[in-house]
Amino acid sequence: MIEVDHLWKSYDDETDSSSAAVVDLSFSVQPGEIYGLLGPNGAGKTTTLRILATMLQPTRGTVRVCGHDVRTEAAAVRRHIGFVSNNTAIYDRMTAWETVEYFGRLYGMARKPLRERMTELFSELQMESFRHVVGGKMSTGMKQKVSIARALVHDPPVLVFDEPTLGLDVLAARALLQIIERLRSQGKCILFSTHIMREVEKLCDRVGILHKGRLLAEGTVSSLSYQYDRADFEDVFFYLIDEADKGRAKPSEFSLS
Repeated sequence: MIEVDHLWKSYDDETDSSSAAVVDLSFSVQPGEIYGLLGPNGAGKTTTLRILATMLQPTRGTVRVCGHDVRTEAAAVRRHIGFVSNNTAIYDRMTAWETVEYFGRLYGMARKPLRERMTELFSELQMESFRHVVGGKMSTGMKQKVSIARALVHDPPVLVFDEPTLGLDVLAARALLQIIERLRSQGKCILFSTHIMREVEKLCDRVGILHKGRLLAEGTVSSLSYQYDRADFEDVFFYLIDEADKGRAKPSEFSLS
C-alpha cells in the first residue's frame, strides 16, 4: 500500500548525493503491517514522511500510496492517508468535536456519515469527556487524541505516525500505542517513526534504518538482533549507526528479510 522506489530529495543540487536529504531510498509497507522508519536526527525520516503525505515533492523516484502517485495524484493520496505528528497544530478556539468535524468536512464527508464516524471515534479514543473543551485548554494527551481522530475520521487505509508519543506521559503514550496496535489488527498499513526503541520492539513488524538519507539496514527486529547477537534492539541500532559513521558500513549491507 506504500511503495517507495528509488526516492531522492534534494533541496539544492539534484545531482549531488552528499547534499541530498534522501538518497535512492526504496521500501514498501503492506496492509496489516507496522513498518518502523528509524534513524538519528537528520537521517531523512521526516522528509520521507512529508513526501508521503504530499507536503513535499520528490526530486527523483516514485512514491505511491494505494497505487496513487504523490506527485501527480496528490488529492487521491490525501484521501487514502492519515498523518499524525507530535507537533500537529490544534486550533485554540475550536473544541475537540469542532476540530474533527472540520477536517471531516474538508475530506468531503457528508454530514450524517461524518457524525456517525465521529461518534464512533470519540467513543473508541475515549474523548467524550473533553469533546467540548477548546484546544487552548487541552492537555498534551488530549491534543494528541484529537490529532489521531482527525487523521482517522475519513477511515484511511494508510496511516503515518511521526514521533507520536513525544511529550506524552507514560499513561497517554501507552494508550496511544494500544490504539496503533488495534489499527494494525484492522488491516491498516502503518508507517511509524520514533526514537524510542522499546516502542519499535513492541510494535514494528519490520524496520528500516536510515543514515544520512540512505537505507542502511532493513529487516525484522528479531532478525537484526539475532544477526548481531544482541537481545536489546537499541544496541543493534547504535551499533549500525556507529559503523556507518565510521565508514565501515555500506547502505543496505545489513538488510535482512
